[in-house]
Amino acid sequence: MFKLIKSWLKSSLVTILLVIIFLGINTAGWTPSSNAALPSGNAITDGKALLRYALPIKNEPVRQLQASLEDISTQLRANRRWGAISKDLSKASRVLDKPSQILASVPEERQPQAQAWVEELKSGVAKLQELTQSKDKEQILQERNKLLNLVSLLEESMVKGFPFEVPADYSNLPQLKGRATLEFKTNKGNLTVVVDGYSAPVTAGNFVDLVQRGFYNGLEFTRSEESYVLQTGDPPGKEQGFIDPKTGKYRAIPLEILAEGDKAPTYGITLEDAGRYLDMPVLPFSSFGALAMARPESQVNGASSQVFFFLFEPELTPAGRNLLDGRYSVFGYVTEGKDVLDTLKAGDKIESATVTQGIENLVQPQAA
Repeated sequence: MFKLIKSWLKSSLVTILLVIIFLGINTAGWTPSSNAALPSGNAITDGKALLRYALPIKNEPVRQLQASLEDISTQLRANRRWGAISKDLSKASRVLDKPSQILASVPEERQPQAQAWVEELKSGVAKLQELTQSKDKEQILQERNKLLNLVSLLEESMVKGFPFEVPADYSNLPQLKGRATLEFKTNKGNLTVVVDGYSAPVTAGNFVDLVQRGFYNGLEFTRSEESYVLQTGDPPGKEQGFIDPKTGKYRAIPLEILAEGDKAPTYGITLEDAGRYLDMPVLPFSSFGALAMARPESQVNGASSQVFFFLFEPELTPAGRNLLDGRYSVFGYVTEGKDVLDTLKAGDKIESATVTQGIENLVQPQAA
């Protein structure tokens, strides 16, 4: 029922290519501009970076700071371009020299902590500038990652309330009004996942609720395809989803996709069927470890408990424009344990799943 349509993807690839040729759109023009503040250039393949850009904030200086620090790893991969890294750090330093522009987006009650993070970032950038002189690649990456974690905290502190109203049609479902961090213990190691209610509150809320219920504890991974997907969430017995004990019915979750530039998600229709062929989701399938809802092929609103981790097959799903974007709801990313994820196969088991942060953001349906 929940089998992903890989054969369809292969045949559709030809169709998509023909459409691209017909429209005369090259790869660079295929991704539209948006209000999501995603940088131009190559697709982002880091889940943590995608989560940062998905935050509902508008502060250009902090985005410039983020982009400069993220670019360092790109330059290190490109034959260690130390001159470009120095320029990135100079840009970051200039942004931090005007802290008032960053702090202007932080609510007053969070200002003291935000100011402390800015000071840490200043000293951290100065340390990175020194490390660049010694050209210690590993230490530079470690320090960069620490600074980006601070940037994440700083950006999260800028969020002022939940950015939109979820349609009343889904008031009977749990909703995540923010973010949550989850820890999965498997027989091969641990995974840390961050789920994003700002982009997919119903999908993420359903998942966090099921984790809280212990639904995934002891479940096996039921389907794996090397370099493609790893799926779980099929409970024992004849049922293929979650049966709500209060209603005795299958809990169905709608397809939920927030497209770049939109103020709220689109529900119950793929972007393709909505005629939005050029639009990209805020949470795309461009990162190894993207977490998405599985669903019956013909039922866009038929998801329930089965989810899949995207393992990235560039031939079928190139970063930046692939055939899964806009067809399935991505609602989070693996942020730690990608090496473990890469080893998991069908038959491996989730020993336990727990919410380690953000449970206060889970909003349960109000009793009728």
